[in-house]
Amino acid sequence: MKAEQRDEPARKLLRETPRAAPIAANDNRPATAVNAQHLLSMEFPPVVYVVPGVIAEGLTILGGRPKLGKSWLALDMCIAVASGGHVLGAECEKGDALYLALEDNQRRLQDRLRTLLPPLKSLQPDLLRLELDTEAPKIDAGLIGRLDAWRMQASKPRLVVVDTLAMVRPAKKRTQDSYEADYAALSPLQKWAGEHRVAVVVVTHVRKMEASDPLEMISGTNGLTGAADSILVLNRDTDGPKLYGRGRDIEELEKALRFDNGKWSVLGDADDVKRSAERRAVLAALDDAISPMSPAEIAKVIGKPKGNLNVLLTKMVKDGEAIKVAYGLYMHPGKTG
Repeated sequence: MKAEQRDEPARKLLRETPRAAPIAANDNRPATAVNAQHLLSMEFPPVVYVVPGVIAEGLTILGGRPKLGKSWLALDMCIAVASGGHVLGAECEKGDALYLALEDNQRRLQDRLRTLLPPLKSLQPDLLRLELDTEAPKIDAGLIGRLDAWRMQASKPRLVVVDTLAMVRPAKKRTQDSYEADYAALSPLQKWAGEHRVAVVVVTHVRKMEASDPLEMISGTNGLTGAADSILVLNRDTDGPKLYGRGRDIEELEKALRFDNGKWSVLGDADDVKRSAERRAVLAALDDAISPMSPAEIAKVIGKPKGNLNVLLTKMVKDGEAIKVAYGLYMHPGKTG
């Protein structure tokens, strides 16, 4: 498809989108200015969700510790988009995807594809819409042109993954402080993604130190996260692996995940999964006990704080998962009668 044909839908949308009233020749206001009343009357196309609930159009940072599985997740997203398949429990609309695997080689990419895809070729999806490359220029030295070349030849460009940021990041200028350098590094990608309504996911690392807010673990200054439209962090704590997310066009998320043979799957909302695991542990302790147990005794068996158990046991009694036989004493419901 020719470039003019590819860009015609965008031009049509611009022609049909209400514009601000013309500014008089002697008016010094910028052409981008619009009054609030006119803005309220304007109609905009809906946000494009490439991985519903997780990845929207614009720039997303995906951070995680080394060897935790960020690249597996990124490649699986590309496969899901290129084939119209599923990833993280969400069905993706079919479109073109570009995966810049800049820390890999073709042999390793082939191995990963074979791991993620069904073993029988007859069951494998058509991946002609997924382009892979192990080399790319720096952001300030040709990367935008590389992305444009891909976009212009794709019939429905939807997702670009840059794995990793370190491989395409421009060198810091002597006149820049760290925040300015971080913001300037990503802003061209954010602008390109917004202009063409494509999702760009940039994979990077997180700090070694834990943070009260997992999204603050992204390596670098707030300039990186400030330039992005969304932030995702893949992390592992005592409760297992989780995916945290926050962005301008996605609802805040915290999902408990499972990693199996290269593929990430969602177990559910992290809080719900944690509560379920604690309930199973309490039930197991009550089932093994030869007599009713106090919260302190249960806490000692399952290794959880007593204070948390008081609330949980009350809920479990209400849900019929435990029996309160006396003040401060509980037993398994299967042991009554």
